[in-house]
Amino acid sequence: MSKTRRVTTAQAIVSFLKNQHVERDGKQTQFFAGVLGIFGHGNVAGIGQALEQNPEFPYILVRNEQAAVHMAAGHAKTSNRLRTFACTSSIGPGATNMITGAAAATINRIPVLLLPGDIFARRNVAPVLQQLESPASQDVSVNDCFRPVSRYWDRIYRPEQVITSLPEAMRVLTSPADTGAVTLALPQDVQAEAYEFPEELFEKRVWTLRRPNADPVSLKRASEAIRQSRRPMIIAGGGALYSEASEALAKFALKTGIPVAETQAGKGALPYDHPQSVGAVGATGTFAANRIARAADCVIGIGTRFSDFTTASMTAFENPDARFVNINVAEFDAYKMAAIPVVADARSALEDLLVALHDYRVADEYGQQIRTWKTQWEQEVDRLFHLGGKPLPAQSEVIGAIWEASGPRDILVSAAGSHPGDLHKLWRTRTPNGYHMEYGYSCMGYEIPAAMGAKMADPSRTVYAFVGDGTYLMAPSEIVTSVQENVKIVIVVVNNFGFASIGGLSRALGSNGLGTAYRRRTESGALDGERLCVDFAANARSLGAHAARAADLKEFKAALEQAKTTDRTTVIVVETNPDLRVPSYESWWDVAVAEASESERVQKARREYEEARRQERYFL
Repeated sequence: MSKTRRVTTAQAIVSFLKNQHVERDGKQTQFFAGVLGIFGHGNVAGIGQALEQNPEFPYILVRNEQAAVHMAAGHAKTSNRLRTFACTSSIGPGATNMITGAAAATINRIPVLLLPGDIFARRNVAPVLQQLESPASQDVSVNDCFRPVSRYWDRIYRPEQVITSLPEAMRVLTSPADTGAVTLALPQDVQAEAYEFPEELFEKRVWTLRRPNADPVSLKRASEAIRQSRRPMIIAGGGALYSEASEALAKFALKTGIPVAETQAGKGALPYDHPQSVGAVGATGTFAANRIARAADCVIGIGTRFSDFTTASMTAFENPDARFVNINVAEFDAYKMAAIPVVADARSALEDLLVALHDYRVADEYGQQIRTWKTQWEQEVDRLFHLGGKPLPAQSEVIGAIWEASGPRDILVSAAGSHPGDLHKLWRTRTPNGYHMEYGYSCMGYEIPAAMGAKMADPSRTVYAFVGDGTYLMAPSEIVTSVQENVKIVIVVVNNFGFASIGGLSRALGSNGLGTAYRRRTESGALDGERLCVDFAANARSLGAHAARAADLKEFKAALEQAKTTDRTTVIVVETNPDLRVPSYESWWDVAVAEASESERVQKARREYEEARRQERYFL
């Protein structure tokens, strides 16, 4: 008869989590770095009590449940999905605060385990505080909202259900193809109930992360398509980084001469100064990559899902004879763009392709064109880094100053607003994972907690969080957590008095930027009064951080150097010139314009929109 251990459901969960490991390429890693969260009546007597019994399994008190999920995602992404955190919350608002983070994790294929408290399973005391009652069913709570944004979802009605649910959760969390947010909804009474759990549940378990190889037929078809092409290109996505395929990609590109463009998630798969690296592609791309994409006759996607920004809303690839080869561990993505699907690990597929194409190289004429455009692009970056904007710097100059102050292994984290577009074009990534952009969901509020997660994943690297004033006002609270945990990050707050990115988009569509500027309401009823001036530096100091306000680029550079010597999180506030923008380089993004309007500007924008839409293609 097997041995058992009488513990509560919550104690069983914590004991299980701390003994889960993953192994890839012979190296083992403890999968869970600990638990993030906030306690309330839905989890304090369950998960909270269990964590008190396991002090060696770290618990970090955060200030916002959504931020906890972002922190876990930042940690997992920097760890190439080999480590993550579990996130716990109370029932009701504590739980639903995590939904946005869950969606971001799932969209970006990042493993995060969510343990929200839930209403009483036994129901006799219902409705409990924070319970959403349904007249149609008693088997529903706000945690059902996690179903569409989770890769795996379960509600634990009885203690023994975790014996089968926890391994299933781990199966999904460690899957290279199907990972994302995993939600185990935990009724508060069930968390505290005891059961005789089998001792085997708590033994060390190692989950092997396999590198699936391409099937020979698909590999042969892919290599033949590449051989027949005259102007091939590679688009490296996040899968190239998660697979740790950078070295294989560098060798493949150098041997074949094929240029490599990058998605937001894949930026840094090659260092910016690699001879075949042509930078960002698509709506936020460089002119070098976009010109190559326009004429490409064979597009090799590596670990990318071909989002609308990558394809420039299906206008980037104009060659009527363009064929696609998609290397992706997820079958769902491998078949996109009517591609030759190569369902395989990125690194193993590149190694196999290199053997199959051992005598292949692009023509010298094409290689010279790549070198010319790459050189011209680097000159354009240098220009944008040194515009001489006075008295206020351009945002591109702020980016340039951060890059010049940073080290080769430092990490830049951002997520929303105009920052992703400018950074995708301009940031010169030198090492893998040095560029950390959440652009699958472009979630405001991601940056600061994710930067903390990245720093905890690799404390040897300096981490910069690049945020706008809108994002900062939305979620600055984890600065307190960074001070509490002695996790130092450098936060750069660009103050442009509102939602500058959407304001610019609004005006580009013929409107006037309604609701995008931080101004006082006047007697007219409109928000057209004087600017709202927020003292971000004073706010940051009140949360425990060092803070500095830079009046110009010279002061900003000095503040960056000073930040290297501080003993805790530092916030640097700088105002930028909104009229000095980074251009869009020969690309487009589909954002609908009103079809009927009295405004001549909107009418003109609609005509231009309809003309641009004619370039959109189906790939069948």
